[in-house]
Amino acid sequence: MSRSSSPSRTISAASARRIAIAAQGLAGPRPTGRIDIRHLRSVFESVGVIQIDSVNVLARSQELPLFARLGPHPRDLIPRATAAGELFEYWCHEASHIPVQHHHLSRLRMDQALRGERVWTGLARTVRENPAMVRDILARVRESPTGIVAGDVRTRSGPKGQWWDWDKGKAILEWLFWTGQITARRRERDFARIYLAPELAIPKDVLARPAPSADDTRRELLALAGRSLGVATSKDLHDYHRQLPSRTGSALASLVADGTLEEVRVEGWREPAYLHRDARTPRTVSGRALLSPFDSMVWFRPRTERLFDFRYRIEIYTPAAKRTYGYYVLPFLLDDALVARVDLKADRATGRLVVPGVFAEPGVDTRTVVDALAVELHSMAGWLGLDGVAVGDRGDLSGPLARRIRRTSSPT
Repeated sequence: MSRSSSPSRTISAASARRIAIAAQGLAGPRPTGRIDIRHLRSVFESVGVIQIDSVNVLARSQELPLFARLGPHPRDLIPRATAAGELFEYWCHEASHIPVQHHHLSRLRMDQALRGERVWTGLARTVRENPAMVRDILARVRESPTGIVAGDVRTRSGPKGQWWDWDKGKAILEWLFWTGQITARRRERDFARIYLAPELAIPKDVLARPAPSADDTRRELLALAGRSLGVATSKDLHDYHRQLPSRTGSALASLVADGTLEEVRVEGWREPAYLHRDARTPRTVSGRALLSPFDSMVWFRPRTERLFDFRYRIEIYTPAAKRTYGYYVLPFLLDDALVARVDLKADRATGRLVVPGVFAEPGVDTRTVVDALAVELHSMAGWLGLDGVAVGDRGDLSGPLARRIRRTSSPT
């Protein structure tokens, strides 16, 4: 974006941090009383999209952003909202739950996939080489009143390999899903995708809504990202819905021109920033939250480092001997700082929330962090139906946390 003048306003780094936390719905106390679908809608008003991941060492990743913002809540909120036609699954940041009112903004990516753009090369090749199979599988999905799973069109004769070793049937289903010709929901028992005709899962008025132009789609997505981020660089805005900066053209400039975004300078940031017109700047923020590695508060690692001076890398795919902090490590947000890294596991065999390791960030008040973390861990254990918390011996906070946990089973 070309700029004719420098930003007229400078925001302190502390203010930018509070703006960002507030925009993500993490700046205040959680709701009390019965948590229901209205609270889920409120979370989506803040974050706009929740990333899906199959890792289940603690809980399904998409459940954790709700716990961070709502505390203990019915764990079927997302499936219920999906069944009611309020949410749908599609590629966004990654595989994501998205409000159906934003379905029209997914059409551009669906059309790109039909043209062979922004879709995995292997899928497109399988489709090109097997047109009759594509027609047959599409017909099977569209004719099924309850949908099909990949096993219903299995074509592999040998054993499955690791990770994304898909046979032709699964690859074609994924391409049809990517192009919007079919949609999908999740099967409860194993998290597998159930592929459906779109009209079985998405309201008719949503499907009938005209798709905006490519330029208007990109502009609206940038505006939504700006609202969910509060204050952000251009890279932050583009990453939120995985847009390509080379294709947004004048969208960012037009959002500045109409006042949706204000170009500002943030102390300590090298790049210009954009403040959304609806962004709040609370004087203080208070609260606590264990953040999934896939939570939108921290999913773009350069932004996390810029906001919190917190370098964060997920180590699931790192060999155990080379891990620094652990397998599934969650940053712990306390008020306006990321104060600790907590390795967590739900040990369903023993009925315990296991904390193999917990590590303080430099300069934090250990007692304050341990007290708040103990409360959060007990709350999470209860939400997951576990009987208590067991703390391991890795990390400088493991000893103080274990002693705090032992003192009482229900800290307040």
